[in-house]
Amino acid sequence: MSVPVAPGRWPVLGHTPALLRRRFGFTEGLRTHGDIVRVHLGALPMYFVTTPELTHRVLVTDSASFGKGAMFDKFRPFTGNGLVNSEGAFHLRQRRLVQPAFHHERIARYAEKMETTVSRLSASWRPGERREINEDMQALAVTIVGEALFGTEFGRPAIEEARRSIPIVIRHGMVRALSPAFVGPLLVRGNRRFGGAVHRMRAVVGEVVTGWRAAGLDRGDLLSMLLSARDEDGEPMTDQQAHDEVVTLLSAGIETSALALAWLFHEIARHPEVERRVHEEIDQVLSGRPVTADDVPKLTYLQQVVNETLRMYPIWILMRRTLRPVRLGGVGLPADTEVTISPHALHHDPRWFAEPHVFDPDRWAPERVGDIPRGAFVPFGAGNRMCVGNAFAMTEMAVTLATIASRWRLVPVPERPPRIKYTSTAYPARLSMTAVPR
Repeated sequence: MSVPVAPGRWPVLGHTPALLRRRFGFTEGLRTHGDIVRVHLGALPMYFVTTPELTHRVLVTDSASFGKGAMFDKFRPFTGNGLVNSEGAFHLRQRRLVQPAFHHERIARYAEKMETTVSRLSASWRPGERREINEDMQALAVTIVGEALFGTEFGRPAIEEARRSIPIVIRHGMVRALSPAFVGPLLVRGNRRFGGAVHRMRAVVGEVVTGWRAAGLDRGDLLSMLLSARDEDGEPMTDQQAHDEVVTLLSAGIETSALALAWLFHEIARHPEVERRVHEEIDQVLSGRPVTADDVPKLTYLQQVVNETLRMYPIWILMRRTLRPVRLGGVGLPADTEVTISPHALHHDPRWFAEPHVFDPDRWAPERVGDIPRGAFVPFGAGNRMCVGNAFAMTEMAVTLATIASRWRLVPVPERPPRIKYTSTAYPARLSMTAVPR
């Protein structure tokens, strides 16, 4: 079976110019060419899958036949061999060591700290004050993840460096990932910024891990759990392994949550009926008291709003590599073939989501959610490589929205419309809103 080639291929550079120039528009349009479409990064062919069924096969049912792809190779200097990049038995070992940090009981304790942190932020606002919500949510996510990871001020240098360096790594890393190999050395300024950010993060996190290990104390935080964890043979993580997992958790926990929270408030402000229903539910469930982890399942409409935000603003692409010959959608792929999934394209495909560019939380109502096919909604990935912190992130978004919306309305500033940058996802580079007391 022949595989259609996406239009817009250049000599030598392949589809890289189209990918970097059109980004979401390019990958959304691939569905019109077939269930599997060939795209070239320079001379390197990639096979984009465009249906939920094939996505589920790659991420879940046939996941043992796939490893991490070229995109992750480019990020390896930053995240090392953490959960994002590790493979096979080592990945399974590390996941088992990290997983207890995100069990239900710990999530409940994290929720208390989340509510305290969000309340402190919202208490600092003044009526009529203009806020840059993207910056507020970035600072909030840094604090929440930092307190969960480190618990005390000891880890503050790592958190501050993460706030500075992670956006640089993700932005320049995506350009590197989508550029042919011969172009990489030409990206002089971007490479310099990427390398500097990697060096700073590795140094500061290394200092924190070494200091924690030397103290030998269990401070009740996530890092203490990582350093005290033992595998089935009784072996602990090495300092390097702990370092890689900390960098991975910082990267995933800060950037993804901050972006989702910023877009969450943006969309609520744009849709008065959504805002009204969110406020009504919060008032009914909480009756003026602080939100707890036990309240989150009761905030059903609020969770629909969170899911719709994650649908609208997911990561752009995920890449996998075949570990052995695979037959996918009638196409035979040899080992070492790059296979790519676009959560953004899946989430905006009208075949699975009616009017996909319309913000509609009711598509997640119990009577409608069953119509969404398995594999069409993958904000945290799926299968044995699903983001280990997905429950943490969902709780963080629910607690943040419930805490702020119980006290404030955030109103867009008309003369300062949102400014958006497109890299690995849609970044709100400016999201000006006015804080109005309820």
